[in-house]
Amino acid sequence: MKKWLFVVLIAVLLTACNNDAGGTDEKRQETEQTKVVLDWTPNTNHTGLYVAQEKGYFDDEGLDVEIMMPGEAGSDQLVASGKADFGVSAQEAVTEARIQDIPIVSIAAVIQHNTSGFASPKDKQITSPADFEGKTYGGWGAPVEKAVLSSLMKQENADVEKVDIVNMGNTDFFTAVKRDIDFAWIYYGWTGVEAEMRGEELNMIYLTDYSKKLDYYTPVLTTNEKMIADNPEKAEKFLAAVSKGYKFAIDNPGEAAEILSAAVPDLDPELVKKSQEWLSPKYQDDADKWGVQKQEVWKNYSSWMYDNGLLEEELKAEDAFTNEFLPE
Repeated sequence: MKKWLFVVLIAVLLTACNNDAGGTDEKRQETEQTKVVLDWTPNTNHTGLYVAQEKGYFDDEGLDVEIMMPGEAGSDQLVASGKADFGVSAQEAVTEARIQDIPIVSIAAVIQHNTSGFASPKDKQITSPADFEGKTYGGWGAPVEKAVLSSLMKQENADVEKVDIVNMGNTDFFTAVKRDIDFAWIYYGWTGVEAEMRGEELNMIYLTDYSKKLDYYTPVLTTNEKMIADNPEKAEKFLAAVSKGYKFAIDNPGEAAEILSAAVPDLDPELVKKSQEWLSPKYQDDADKWGVQKQEVWKNYSSWMYDNGLLEEELKAEDAFTNEFLPE
């Protein structure tokens, strides 16, 4: 009798295990493998992605998400080629890509307003674009840099040709300004906050203080036209999860910072915390909801790029972005 009961028990357990395995396989088949590529090393621009991963928001949407580094190819190329489903980019980069018939589309604005500007140590006494004359600017070698410098300097009758523009490569801002440059283009939410933590006073010249056309979306989330045509449901699921991630970061900057720090241990947790506190209110800012984009912003910046010789033709702004995948 005992032997018979033992056999029955084993049979029941095996059946249950097989059912569980079948359920797991079925769930695995239903989960869509998804790759999202960053534009740079992880920072608080990306917090919503890491929150969505840690909190299970991607899982809830049936997405198995891998967050990738861009490597030498860059996020736009990886997204355009389909090697990544989604990416982090900027309005400027998407605009240039569209003009070159690279089929990427912006599907959400991570931050509503441009938080970048030209920073310099206070003792350099650079307080306006006119003060750029006779100074050394450290950049990354993109044509847009000189165009932006010129645009701001012209407003004060200053000459961009009197600026020594050098490529500072991967040298960090704090090392570069102590060595051989006077000012650089930074995002205050990261480098500016780090300066505060170091006790180093900066003068900031924000782009948006000099031109509304320079108040563009940076960063943005992108996908490619094939995804939009063939699998719009995946884009909807992705943004449903990511929107929750950024909303969580807006409402809970401290916990969001802890999630990012745990996911990327190489980051300074105190910098992440301070940066998150500064940036969280700016994700949505004055928009009706997180991620929404305006055609006016796309038209304004692309027309500025065209007028400054950065584009060979004018952008069809309505094709460069969409709000259709954002949750209601």
